[in-house]
Amino acid sequence: MSKEMLIVFVAISLLGGTECGILYPRASESRELVTLDGLWSFASTNDTNPFQGHVEKWYDIDFRATDDVEIRAMPVPASYNDVGTDSDLRDHVGPVWYQRKFYVPASWDGLKVWIRFSSVCRAAEVWVNGEPATTHDIGHLPFQADISSIVVYGGENTITVAVDNTLLEATIPQGIVTTLESGRVKQTYTFDFFNYAGIDRPVVLYTTPQTYIDDVTVITDIDGTNGFVNYSVVVEGSDTVTARVSLFDKTGTEVVSDTVLQGTLFVQNANLWWPYLMDPNPGYLYTLQIQLIDPSGTLIDKYSLPIGIRTITWDSKSVKINDKPIYLRGFGRHEDSDIKGKGLDLPLIIRDHNLIKWIGANSYRTSHYPYAEEIMDLADELGIMIIDESPSVNTENFTSELLENHKKSLTELIQRDKNRPGVIMWSASNEPQTEYEESEDYYRQIVDHIKSLDATRPVTVVNAQAPDDDHSGQFLDVACCNVYHGWYEEPGDLDVVVTEVVKVARRWNELHDIPVIMTEYGADTLEGFHYLPSYMWSEEFQNNLLSKYWQAFDQMRQEGFFVGEMIWNFADFRTDQSFIRLGGNKKGIFTRNRQPKASAHLLRKRYWALAQDLDNAEVPDDLEDYIYESTTLRDEL
Repeated sequence: MSKEMLIVFVAISLLGGTECGILYPRASESRELVTLDGLWSFASTNDTNPFQGHVEKWYDIDFRATDDVEIRAMPVPASYNDVGTDSDLRDHVGPVWYQRKFYVPASWDGLKVWIRFSSVCRAAEVWVNGEPATTHDIGHLPFQADISSIVVYGGENTITVAVDNTLLEATIPQGIVTTLESGRVKQTYTFDFFNYAGIDRPVVLYTTPQTYIDDVTVITDIDGTNGFVNYSVVVEGSDTVTARVSLFDKTGTEVVSDTVLQGTLFVQNANLWWPYLMDPNPGYLYTLQIQLIDPSGTLIDKYSLPIGIRTITWDSKSVKINDKPIYLRGFGRHEDSDIKGKGLDLPLIIRDHNLIKWIGANSYRTSHYPYAEEIMDLADELGIMIIDESPSVNTENFTSELLENHKKSLTELIQRDKNRPGVIMWSASNEPQTEYEESEDYYRQIVDHIKSLDATRPVTVVNAQAPDDDHSGQFLDVACCNVYHGWYEEPGDLDVVVTEVVKVARRWNELHDIPVIMTEYGADTLEGFHYLPSYMWSEEFQNNLLSKYWQAFDQMRQEGFFVGEMIWNFADFRTDQSFIRLGGNKKGIFTRNRQPKASAHLLRKRYWALAQDLDNAEVPDDLEDYIYESTTLRDEL
C-alpha cells in the first residue's frame, strides 16, 4: 500500500471511530433479526394543533384501545401521502404518528437489542414502551438505537414513532411553511419532486452480543492482476477478543485470511469489480467475513460484508476504474411509484434495473437524496456505477446552522456507503444557488468535509448555474451540469441546442480543468402524444431534442474532456401541484409505471452503440443490424 493510500485509509477508518457504525443488519450465528414491516396503526394531527400528540402523550396511549384518537392502518414501508383518498393526508404538514406491537423473545435477555430504521422522512422521534429511544432529523438515511434496557423480554412491547415532514430554512432539504387565508398550513419548496413522507424503508429489530462488530471500513487497491483489501474493524465491548478476517469468492471458497482487526489482505489474480458492459463478468463481489473469538476459542460475533476490488482515479480529462477510462451512460432517477410514493418497492427495483440493463446504461445518480440500501446492493451486484447524492437540493441562504446540518447528512451518507464499489463519486448538492458569493466559503467547507471523510472518490456539485456565475467549481474534481437548451431555455429552438450545449460544457472544463458530465437534459413528453412536424411535449420532439444533445456529446467526447451523459429522467415522477406539471414531471424515458416511450427505443440504440464502440460490448441480437448500419454510415460520412 502506497504512502498516499495509507493516509487515505487512516482518514476514512477514523470515520468509523468518531460515529457509531451503521452496518446493514444481517443475521448470522451470533445475530438474530426480526422485521417490523407490515401494517402499523397511524394517526395524524390537524393543522391547528400540530403538537397534539406530544401534549397528550400519544406515546403512552395504546392506539388499538383508544377512542380519543382517530386511528387508521398504514403500511410500512411506504410514504403515507397517496395511501388514502383525502387531500388532507396527501398534503399534510407536521407530525403524524405510527404505532405497533412487537414481541421480544426471552432468549434475547443478556444480548444487545437494536431498533433500526432504514429511513424516515423526514424527522423522527421514537419511543419504546413509552420511554424515549432515539431521534433523527434527516430523511433517506438510516439510524438505530440500543433499546436493551427498555424492552420487555418474553413479552409484548410497543413502539411509537412521531414523523414530521416539515421543511424549514435550515433543514436538508429546505422549505418554507406558510398559513393560507383559509387557515390551512401549506408547505412550499423549490425542488421539483413531491415531498413524500413517512416510514418509507424497512424497520428491523436485531441483536448483537455485548461485544460486537460495530463498523467495518474497506479500501481496495490493485497492482496488475493482484488485489489488496485494506480493512479496519471497530469493536465495541471487551478488548480481550481476537479476530479472524477472511475473504471468500463467489463460490464460497476462502481466498485469504488474517487475524488482526486492521490489515491488508493480498488477493492473487483477483476478480476485479467492473461496471456493466465493461467486462464479461461485471459487478464481481467477494465476501469479507469478520469473526470475533474469545480467549477460549468460542465465537462471539460474526458479520459478513460484500465488497468489490477496484480503484478509482481521476485527472483533468478523465475518470478511471481499474486504470481504464469510463464513460457514463445513464440517468437521473427518483424513488417514486404509484401509491407507495418513495416507499421501498422490491418488484419495482428489479424492474428498474432490468430496464437499465435492457437499455445499455451503466450508471445513474441518486437524485436528489440517498437511495435505499437494497437499491444500492443491487447496483453493486450488477456493476452499475453510482453518483451518490446528499439530500441537499436547491440549497440557498447559506447559514451556519444549514452548513452543520448539511455536513451531518454527508457524514451519515458516507458512513453508510463508504464500502460500496458501485459508488464512484460523491455529489454534495443538486442545483444549489451558487451564483451568490456566500456560497463560495460554504462549498469550500462542504467539499473539505467530504474529503476529510473519504478522499478515494471524486467530489462534485451538480450545478445549473452558468459556469462563470458559479462559486463552487474551483473546489470540485468533476463538473456536473444540468442543461435545458431547447426546453427551459430557447424552448422549441432545436437549431441552437448543439452550439449552446457545447459552449456550456466546454466552459466548465476551461475554467477549472476538470472532466465534465451532463447530469441532466431532456424534455417533458406526454405518452402517446404525437405531432408532425415535432412539437414540444410530443414524443417526436423528445426524440429530436435528445438527438441534438447527442450530437453535442459526441463532439465533446472527441475533444477529450467529456466523460458522461445522464438523461433527466429515467421515468416520469410525481411533483407538487403546478400549472407547468400535468400530474408530475413527464421527462421520463419510461412512464411512471415503467413502460417505454418512443425515446427509450432510440436511447437504447445509442447506449448500446456506445457500449460497443467504447467497451467492445456484445450488443443484443435485435440491435446488431441497426448498430452495424449506423457505424457503416458514420464511417462513410
